[in-house]
Amino acid sequence: MRSLTTARGICEQFHAGLLDALEDLPLGTREGEDSPVLELYRKHGGPGLLVPAAYGGAAAGPLEAVRVQRALAAASPSLGVATVMHHFTVAMLFRLAEATGRLTPAQLDLLSSVAPDGLLLASGWAEGRTDQNILAPSVVAERIPGGGYRVNGSKKPCSLSGSMDVLTASVQVTHDDGRSGLALMLIPASSPGITTRPFWATPVLAASQSHEVRLTDVVVPEELVIHSTPEDADRLDDLQTAGFTWFELLATSSYVGAASALVAQVLAGKRGTPAERAQLAVRLDAAVSLVEGAARSLEDGTEGDEAVAAVLTARYATQDLLAQTVDQAVEMLGGMAYIRSGDVAYLASAVRALAFHPPSRASVAAELAEYFAGGPLRLS
Repeated sequence: MRSLTTARGICEQFHAGLLDALEDLPLGTREGEDSPVLELYRKHGGPGLLVPAAYGGAAAGPLEAVRVQRALAAASPSLGVATVMHHFTVAMLFRLAEATGRLTPAQLDLLSSVAPDGLLLASGWAEGRTDQNILAPSVVAERIPGGGYRVNGSKKPCSLSGSMDVLTASVQVTHDDGRSGLALMLIPASSPGITTRPFWATPVLAASQSHEVRLTDVVVPEELVIHSTPEDADRLDDLQTAGFTWFELLATSSYVGAASALVAQVLAGKRGTPAERAQLAVRLDAAVSLVEGAARSLEDGTEGDEAVAAVLTARYATQDLLAQTVDQAVEMLGGMAYIRSGDVAYLASAVRALAFHPPSRASVAAELAEYFAGGPLRLS
């Protein structure tokens, strides 16, 4: 399949040999709870994909990144989803590193080790609450005498929980003037008080290590805290905007990759009529084009509200296309393919998880309608 072949070629340029190493393993092994895919990823230089060249990274751009994610997720949906959490965090932090005075020397030192040392950064935003506003975490950080914070709370599901070197956690802090605000903390995974508990019960995407990370009296020095600087309490600032755009872009591309694995089976097996195969491929490539179009927009300099709206548009439109694509692909592969191997059912289930990532379509419908009518984009 042409779009997947293109993605695999780009992935090979950045991570030579990784796809072969993954595909040497049965899909069930790649996707299982004890899967080695994250260590294979680390071994092949995966953590440095979006790290700038000045920090020893591969300096991939948005278009290259979505293609790499698509190829990886076609081979291992769990690996695709898990590494999204690392990459969007890395992209966000290095974006802030370019802004004078936003990051401390300690934060820059940590970032300088990501590519050379293969550090994996887990993203602790979700907290396992229904209808959660991820911009308003319940985890609270209290100032302690002598500087720094004491953090208590729980993050779940937290991908990379078993392989993370650093936990990046969103918290609510209270400033000296009494105002509450969002902060992002860079917490070494070896810090006393960090524990992991089972949370992800389904076998689908089990290798993403999306379990609960608990923080009990974890001490974080001030120099590892990044404070949000909103212009408007209801709007995204630069910290959140960078994270939102990269997360939505890379997550959507990963699920397109998982769907691509199903469509590739249909095309390789020449299932159905030529007209049906063409219809299926057109639908999938429309999703590819939506994501790649948003990536090109970012490369062209789109930012702020416009960037967030662009990636959310691509995400929700792709979500609809993938649902139709998966249904048609499973039907065309037929009952014997479904019965003889769990791979078809597994990939179909994995693709459905795109709908569960924040923000849900309903939660931002009014805000997007206001934006498309000419207003600001207020995601609260």
